[in-house]
Amino acid sequence: MTRRHSLNCTAAALLGLSLMTGAFAADRGTPREARALFDQAVKYMQANGPERSFAAFNNQKGKFVSKDLYVFVIDNKGTYHASGAAPETLVGLNVLGTTDAAGNPLFRDMIETTARNGEGQVRYMWLNRQTNHVEPKVSYVSKVNDYVVGVGYFAPRSTAADAQKMLTRAIAYAKTEGLDKANAAFNDRHGVFVQNDLYVFAVDLASGNFSAMGMNPTLTGKDAVGLTDAEGHAIVKEMIDKTASGEEAVVDYVWRNPVTNAVEKKRSYVRREGGALIGVGYYQE
Repeated sequence: MTRRHSLNCTAAALLGLSLMTGAFAADRGTPREARALFDQAVKYMQANGPERSFAAFNNQKGKFVSKDLYVFVIDNKGTYHASGAAPETLVGLNVLGTTDAAGNPLFRDMIETTARNGEGQVRYMWLNRQTNHVEPKVSYVSKVNDYVVGVGYFAPRSTAADAQKMLTRAIAYAKTEGLDKANAAFNDRHGVFVQNDLYVFAVDLASGNFSAMGMNPTLTGKDAVGLTDAEGHAIVKEMIDKTASGEEAVVDYVWRNPVTNAVEKKRSYVRREGGALIGVGYYQE
């Protein structure tokens, strides 16, 4: 078994211990809820100091545990001082050398990110006990004196059905509202057409340029037809060619996943609508 496909011993123990709590029987927390809890925790620790904050964060019935969200604190040597997941087993545990399911040193990354920028996000792969699957997770982290304060949320992989449903909604929106309004909605990174690793993209068939790209709206107006994936495939040209008959098409390629920040296999469903090519894809494990 390779390192990439297994958790190291510390991580396995950490997962087994930290997630066997009642806090994880609730609903999944959203990115917005995680950010709100994170901001609240940082302000609390800045105002109340370490010891009082640790006690509040470790209280599993307190205000810093909500759904599957909780606050954790490690010091700059990688030792836990607080965790709303399982304080009785995690506090005092050193996790500096712990890696995630993909072999990434997530806690070392948290320490280095906050030392460099003060605040940031760290993405990694972690076991979700609710689904019993290893899923992408994102933690907001901030340096508060000699500690790293964080709150993480699970960003699940979307499925083929999720991608097809979003494409159907996108086509319907373009039909009823027109392409200009639809493109604006597709480019809204906080809107309904961008969800975790799922987003809508659109290409103007007359110009061959992107008219929307939910993952990166700055690509709007830039050449799409000449775009190639990491293996050199002209993916947009293939999409245009495959939809020439007016039918929905499926195109496979490799592309960066905005959640895991890794280049992965992707499958996109594409259709034509009102002079535009509109598509939604999902990442395949």
